[in-house]
Amino acid sequence: MKKDITILINRSEITAGTRGSSLGPEAVMTAARIKGKSFFGDYPIEEIKHVNHLLDHPTKHQFAKRIDGLFSIYSSLNESVSKLLLANRFPLVIAADHGSAGGTIAGIKTAFPEKRIGIIWIDAHADIHTPYTTPSGNMHGMPLATVLNQDNLACKINELSSETLDYWNQLKNVGGIAPKALAEDLVFIAVRDTEEQEDAIMDELNIKNYKVSEVHNKGIAQVISEIETKLSDCDIIYVSFDVDSMDPEMTSHGTGTPVKNGLSPKEAEEILTLLAANEKTVCIEFVEVNPCLDEKTNKMADVTADLVESVLETLGK
Repeated sequence: MKKDITILINRSEITAGTRGSSLGPEAVMTAARIKGKSFFGDYPIEEIKHVNHLLDHPTKHQFAKRIDGLFSIYSSLNESVSKLLLANRFPLVIAADHGSAGGTIAGIKTAFPEKRIGIIWIDAHADIHTPYTTPSGNMHGMPLATVLNQDNLACKINELSSETLDYWNQLKNVGGIAPKALAEDLVFIAVRDTEEQEDAIMDELNIKNYKVSEVHNKGIAQVISEIETKLSDCDIIYVSFDVDSMDPEMTSHGTGTPVKNGLSPKEAEEILTLLAANEKTVCIEFVEVNPCLDEKTNKMADVTADLVESVLETLGK
């Protein structure tokens, strides 16, 4: 069924370890314009207020860098996404870094508090660290922990200040519901760069990861069929697509943390369009395009623009 789509732009890049992803949404728009694609003019566009000015100041939260600003972004996304969904709109989110995705999911849960959310996380990274386990303090590695209301204290390596802990608990409870989703309703595709703390919690929670080799061996249609079967008890589905899920040799290094041996752009397109065609899918998010790191003159944004167009065409049918 044809969706009423709103493109939601989030330029916040406060959770990444590198700079430049705030330019990602505009880079995708620029790539689309160069190609003569009009889809950014075909749909209403909304934008949440970013807090990137915080990058010009030191953060006192060593193990949850700029968590105070991220709480603001979560709150804004919670409000914007829930309003769109309650107005029967389909939010197609184009965000800077991946740290804010927990706010998008909070908005989905706020709109549909009684519904069970399935999460399909297409990424080179698991993003399931917590302030207790993070080796870097960068919060783009933590959004799924906020969604699952996980601390992973069994793998604790950091001592948190009371202020950091307070913000962390607030972050997990944005929208007043925690957890937002169950671990059994989370599926990874293409995750291949994790730390031992993440491996431990993934094993404990029995989270399925379709590695790139498994995607190749089974074929995308079979993988998506298996995922849809696994999530059959879910009422709605959210899809999060990090461009670093793709192989940098086939795209570029225009993302914060590229990892070799990823999906091809064609595979990514097939995965995304099949998921977009699922009537349960209520939101798709694209993240982590960084033109400042692109050695191929905006190649990653160019590839992403094609993927966005394919998804929009599928949603529009």
